[in-house]
Parts: sequence; structure tokens; C-alpha cells
Amino acid sequence: MAAPAEEPGPPDGGLRMSETDRIKAFSDGVFAIVITLLVLELRVPDYHAGGLLEGLGHEGPSYLAFAVSFGYIGVIWLNHHALLRLIRGTTLALSWINLAILFGAVIIPFPTAVLASAFTEGDTADRRVAVALYALAAALMSAPWLAFFGYLHRHPALRAGDVSPEHVRAQRVRPVTGLLLYGLSGLLGWFVHPVVGLVLIIVMIVYHAITSEGLRAGPLRFLSRRSRA
Repeated sequence: MAAPAEEPGPPDGGLRMSETDRIKAFSDGVFAIVITLLVLELRVPDYHAGGLLEGLGHEGPSYLAFAVSFGYIGVIWLNHHALLRLIRGTTLALSWINLAILFGAVIIPFPTAVLASAFTEGDTADRRVAVALYALAAALMSAPWLAFFGYLHRHPALRAGDVSPEHVRAQRVRPVTGLLLYGLSGLLGWFVHPVVGLVLIIVMIVYHAITSEGLRAGPLRFLSRRSRA
């Protein structure tokens, strides 16, 4: 007799949970495709004999945009990998939230291409728009993460056995920080200088890399204590 695809979880508002294998496999596939698509924006520059080095230098902003976005997608994947370790099962609602996270990831190649084009061929006004667009995409990426942690906090039956409610609650600091500071980077890029906004975006990517395992571990664990105060 075949085992049912879904089974009721412990009493928690009648949740019906499924295994996480499919959501993990699908998500990893999406991240692999997205991170590969970034390289399509790299091209061999037009150059005359003896001018290859100059042509490569002209394309430098494209290479920088690729490196930043490759790192960003990699950091998102690391965070997502840690995120799914917090749960022992998924529901329809949680799967929709996960799709929203993946949507935020798949749009990154577009602002990357805009950023590369603006810093290669555009003027300061174009660069302001490009940095603001990239910052907007990054800020929107943070929203479904906040929804994921909120849903997991409200439905403890979904949590893996070694995950405490305090740990889940503490993680809300990260997407809130992303919403605020990515938004700030867009404003700084628009009103101050595009490079200032871009630098803050890179700082935020580093922040999410450092905290990918959660705020209770690593050099920023003190933020977790503050969030529980």
C-alpha cells in the first residue's frame, strides 16, 4: 500500500505537512540556473589590434557587476540552505513563501545587466538609476524572508527538533536590516553618488554572508541577544 504524499502534523491549527525534499531540490535547481545566467552578460570586447587590454578595461564594470551578483546569489543560496535546515516539513503556504524568495533571486540578472551597462556606457544619471534599481531588487528580496520567519514562528510544529522559538524570532533582524539598508543604499546612490550606494550594497552582501548561519552564531551573535530583549 502506497504511503500518502502528505500527513497531518502535530496539533498546530490543522497543518498538513509535506517532506522538504522536493522544495530543496527545486530551489537548488533554480539557484544553479540563476547563477549560471549571470555569465551571459559577460562578452569579449570589441577591439582593434593591440587594443585588447584597453577593451577589457572598458568592460571592467561589467566584470565587477558579475562578481558582485555572483557573490550575492551565492550568499542567498547559503542563507536559503540554512533556512531550510530550520524546518522538518513544509506546507502550501510555506511553499508559496519559498517561491517568493526564489522570485527575488531570479530577477537579479536583470538589475545586474542594467548596472553593468550603466557603469560601462552611461553617465552619472544612468548610474543613479541602475544602483537604485539594484537596491530595490535587493530590498524586495528581503520581504519574503521576513514572512518565512514569521510563519515559522507562528507554527512551531514546522520547526526542526533542535530549533528554538528564540532562534527563529532572532532571525527577523536580518530581513528587516536588509529592507532598511538596501533601501538606504538606493537613496544614497540616487541622492549622494552611485558609488556610495553600490558600496553599501556590497557591505550588505558581506553582512548576509557573515550571518548566513543565523545571528546566534559567529561574530554578530550579540545582535541576537538584543533582538530577544
